[in-house]
Amino acid sequence: MTCGATLLFAFACSSEEPDPAGEPTATGGASADSTGGTSTGGSAAGGTATGGTAPGAGGIAQNTGGAGTGGELPGTGGELPTGGTGGTDTGTGGETMPVFGTEGDGRFEIGPNYSDNPDQNPNGAPEGQEFVFFMSSQDSDIYDGHDSTLNNPQDFNRQITVYIPDQYVDGTEAPLLIHHDGTSNFDHVKRSLDNLTISDDPDRHLPAFIAIAVANGGGDSKGSQRGLEYDTLSDRLARFIEEEVLPAVLESSEIRAAYPNLAFTSDPWGRATMGCSSGGAAAFTMAWFRPDLFRRVITYSGTFVDQQDDDAAEEALYPLGAWDYHSGLELIANTDPKPLRVFLHVSENDLNNGPVHNWPEANENMFEDLTAQGYHTRFLFAQGAVHCDGGVYEETVADTLVWAWRGYDGGQ
Repeated sequence: MTCGATLLFAFACSSEEPDPAGEPTATGGASADSTGGTSTGGSAAGGTATGGTAPGAGGIAQNTGGAGTGGELPGTGGELPTGGTGGTDTGTGGETMPVFGTEGDGRFEIGPNYSDNPDQNPNGAPEGQEFVFFMSSQDSDIYDGHDSTLNNPQDFNRQITVYIPDQYVDGTEAPLLIHHDGTSNFDHVKRSLDNLTISDDPDRHLPAFIAIAVANGGGDSKGSQRGLEYDTLSDRLARFIEEEVLPAVLESSEIRAAYPNLAFTSDPWGRATMGCSSGGAAAFTMAWFRPDLFRRVITYSGTFVDQQDDDAAEEALYPLGAWDYHSGLELIANTDPKPLRVFLHVSENDLNNGPVHNWPEANENMFEDLTAQGYHTRFLFAQGAVHCDGGVYEETVADTLVWAWRGYDGGQ
């Protein structure tokens, strides 16, 4: 196992045992979250790349494309992100890829005690502006609340919370982060933005991305609206964000009054997704099926298990749901690498409901398969922690965001 440098991250790195000298010693609280759900809707075929070239000097090897449910993806997909340290490499699609380096990549063990990270707590930095509005399922063409797999079909309203950091300059095309399950643990993201967008340390700096917390449609696991949105293996959630949520943000009268020229980048390297539990699986699924839209992924206690609804159309293609990413169909191992950068976390005492429902095993498998395929991947194993542990969030979110956004130079 090649471990990332400790210059930026104070976690111990190990392929088997933690390094006690590198671990935090303070204590932190814990909080559990829900586990995920089902799916339905149109089936999705993939997002697979079609070829590849060798890496350029200090650069990144790329493939030439990929097919997804929305049609053929552009020729910039299918990258093998090898993490060159000098320059970039342009593939057949003409795209100049970010240079990430390998700092912070690898498997790390933290805990069992957790402390607050000062970079994600208020410390006097200028605060951004927060806006809240609601979207009705009656206005949605993608999630109308009446899918055939739902146990309790009904209309519902979905809260959208938008945080625009103080350092965002109106009129620039902003990078963005989609945060699943609404505002749960969202404060850590907001404070990290406030503190690190003004950092003078290039190794400890965040671009002024706009953070958009999207609430789920309610319920949990198979037969629920949340399960439909988060545990389905398709591009449906990515399309919902792209085609309905982002336009709604840009059309908000309150936001427009404050930022009349607000715009989002179309660069997929400037678009991140984040979530915990099934929200984490959803974050990965958005990028896996639509790397032309989202490429930076953050998952905590990811539900990479079989929670896709048994009646979902996707069952014909992916019979074990998210378990098929790493086991079953072994989608990661059997698909040409995509242009993704992936953070994973699992807790020692995370959920384990037996075969195809084992969170620690699933996340370990995800890390091993992504690493074997050459993806830039950072994996935290949290000792003594539980599902979606609050102490883990409190200690790690700022560091996670810094790692996830490495190589992005399109911000302010």
